[in-house]
Amino acid sequence: MQITVYGDTLCAQVTATAMAQTGHQVSWVVVEPSSREDLSAGRPLFREQGLDRLFTEQLESGRLTPCFWKDAPAERSVAVFLALPPGQEAIAETIVRQEAESCECEVIVNQTTGPVGAAERLRDVSQQVRGTLALVALPDLIQEGNAFLTFTRPDSILLGCEDREGEALVRELLRPFNRRKDVIRVMSLREAEFSKLAISGILATRISYMNDMASLSESLGVDIDMVRVAMGADPRIGESYLYPGCGFGGPGLSRNVLALVDALDNRLSEPGLLEQVLQTNERQKEVLFRKFWQFYHGNVSGKKVALWGAAFKPGTHRVDNAPALKVIEALWAQGVQVAVHDPKALPDLKAWAHGRGDLILCDGLYEAVEGADALMLITEWKPYWSPDWQRLKRQMREPLILDGRNIYDPGFVKEQGLVYRGIGRV
Repeated sequence: MQITVYGDTLCAQVTATAMAQTGHQVSWVVVEPSSREDLSAGRPLFREQGLDRLFTEQLESGRLTPCFWKDAPAERSVAVFLALPPGQEAIAETIVRQEAESCECEVIVNQTTGPVGAAERLRDVSQQVRGTLALVALPDLIQEGNAFLTFTRPDSILLGCEDREGEALVRELLRPFNRRKDVIRVMSLREAEFSKLAISGILATRISYMNDMASLSESLGVDIDMVRVAMGADPRIGESYLYPGCGFGGPGLSRNVLALVDALDNRLSEPGLLEQVLQTNERQKEVLFRKFWQFYHGNVSGKKVALWGAAFKPGTHRVDNAPALKVIEALWAQGVQVAVHDPKALPDLKAWAHGRGDLILCDGLYEAVEGADALMLITEWKPYWSPDWQRLKRQMREPLILDGRNIYDPGFVKEQGLVYRGIGRV
C-alpha cells in the first residue's frame, strides 16, 4: 500500500519506519528545512537506540523515501498519517485539503497532539472537499526512549473513528502490531484525544505524588523504596510510575499535562490538581542541587559537579524540559563548574548551553568526575548502574554521590567509602 507520513516528529519517524518495515511503500514528508538537510544526508531526525538502524535499513530497502514538503512526489497515497509538531494546525489543514482532492486517498490518520476537538476540525475541513474521505484520530502513545517497540508492540491503541470503512482500513494497517490480542479501543474522535491527555495526567500525578512522599519519608526516617514496593504490591495501585526522582521532563508528558491544565482553567474557576502536579515537578528538578547546597552549607562557589545524564530519560538524545537543565542553571548561578557525560544527548545539550554558561562536555563518564566535589546521577542510563566505586573515590575530590533516580544501594555505596544521598533514602 502507498502511504504518506507528514511531520518532523519522533512519532512520524517511528510510523514511517514501522510501516515500511511491514512492506508498505512510504513517503515521509518533512516540513522544516533543517529536517530536509539531515534526511538528505541519510541521518535520522531522532537517534533512539535501535530506531537508527531500522530507519537506515528501510531507506536502503527502497520502501522508505524521505522528502521535503514542497518537493513531495506527485503520486497519491491510500492512507495519509499526520504526525506534525504542535502549532502547525494551518499546515495540517492545508494537507487535509490537498489529500481530500485526491481520489486515491481513503483515510487520513491524525496522530498530531493538539487540544481536544482538533481532529473534528480537520474532519470538517476534509468533509468540505470530499464527504466520503474518512478521518480518524490515532493519538500518539509511544514512549520516548523506547518508541519503536511501544509502537510495534503496544499495550493499547486508541482509535477515534466514526466511519466503518475508515476503521477497517486502519485496522488493516495496524494488523502487524495487533496480533497477540486486540488492543484497539474504538471511540469517538474527542474521546480518543481526551483519553491520551488523561493518561498523561495520571502518570504525571503518580510521579509527583511519589516525590512528595519521598520528601516526607526523609523527615520521618523512612526509606521510600520500601514504601514504593509495598504500594506497588497493592493491585489497586500497581507498580508503574511509582519511582521518586529528580523530576520528569521531555516534550510529550509536560506538554500533555499543560494542555489539560489549560482546558481545566478554561472551564473551572478554582486551580486544579494538575497545576500542583506541575509545580511539584518543577520544584523536584532542583532537589539534587538543594542536597548539594546543604552538604556544603552553602559554600559551593568554585566547586565542581559532575552530571551523569542530561537526556530527559534513557534511550533518547533529547533534553527538552530535562531536569538536568534546571540543575545546570542552578549550579551556574552559584559559580559551580559543571562537567557532563551522556551517551547520546551531548550535542543537544551543547546547543542548549550555547551562550548561557561554561559547560564541560565529556566523552567518558570517568573523565567527567575527575576532581569533582559531587557526582549527580540525573538520567539512569545502563552504563551508570554499576560504576567502579573505588575509581570514583580516587578521582573525586569529595566522594559525594547524589542519586537522582535511586538506582544505587545506599548501604553498599557507603561501604565503599563514599557519601550517598538519594531521594527519600535513609
